[in-house]
Amino acid sequence: MSARPAPPPAAPSLRFGQVVIGPAGSGKTTYCRGMAEFLGLLGRKVVVVNLDPANEGLPYPCAVDVSELVTLDDVMDGLQLGPNGGLLYCMEYLQANLDWLQAKLQPHADSYFLFDCPGQVELYTHQNSVKNIFSQLAQWNFRLTAVHLVDSHYCTDPAKFISVLCTSLSTMLHIELPHVNVLSKMDLIEQYGKLAFNLDYYTEVLDLSYLLDHLAADPFFRKFLRLNEKLAEVIQDYGLVSFVPLNVQDKESMMQVMRVVDKANGYCFGDLEERNIQALMSAAVGVDFHFDATLGVQERYVGASDQTVEDEVRDL
Repeated sequence: MSARPAPPPAAPSLRFGQVVIGPAGSGKTTYCRGMAEFLGLLGRKVVVVNLDPANEGLPYPCAVDVSELVTLDDVMDGLQLGPNGGLLYCMEYLQANLDWLQAKLQPHADSYFLFDCPGQVELYTHQNSVKNIFSQLAQWNFRLTAVHLVDSHYCTDPAKFISVLCTSLSTMLHIELPHVNVLSKMDLIEQYGKLAFNLDYYTEVLDLSYLLDHLAADPFFRKFLRLNEKLAEVIQDYGLVSFVPLNVQDKESMMQVMRVVDKANGYCFGDLEERNIQALMSAAVGVDFHFDATLGVQERYVGASDQTVEDEVRDL
């Protein structure tokens, strides 16, 4: 009798997680620390993966750290590159050594993953190394949501907000993952200036013609009004960009972001986690979810005041 053919290898089980992206200073590392702690209280086994070779002094327990493979300082010193070129090289080097990443991730197959990614915008708008890494993770049966953090202070400047909308749209189209845009540091938004409209105008990206009216009143931007009109038309024609507000210090805000992310990648939690959610949300603030307050302000811009934020902000 001929031997039976060997059965095909079993496909790896589904693994869920988030790739946390966004510009430098938008709060990605703080978000990973806060979300890991928050999900841990709900009963999820969370693993944080640092994919930023420039990230030093990580404030969270790191299960996989790309600096074990390559660091930005070593690349800059060895190849005489600047920080931008060095970071691009690091991510291309990681792409060329994905077997290293696969081996590091394998022992955590039963975990929920948070990938803390670099803060160089070009990596997410037109350079392909990070996109290819995410594609490979998908082939390894990861179901990921891209969580794109944007500093909420851009809402106080119409020109910057339109620029952020264009960047967010370009990132969504380039990365090709389920995508959630997040306005971070909502607890600090009033320190940057008064908003021209209610918060939902910015989170839902309502009629941008009102922002163009504000730009038309500025002598510097008046000569670029036609360009801004066309950019606004592109954003509204696609109709893809909206934002979820986030205050990492507030458990209800973290819950809102978590539910949107889980819906985007299809994560379904069990009865135990639902019971933990109900217990957490019914408990007094600061008892079950205590996130170190110093981490919430470590990425503030230089010169930000210590103005107390009104309680209504966290209810928005």
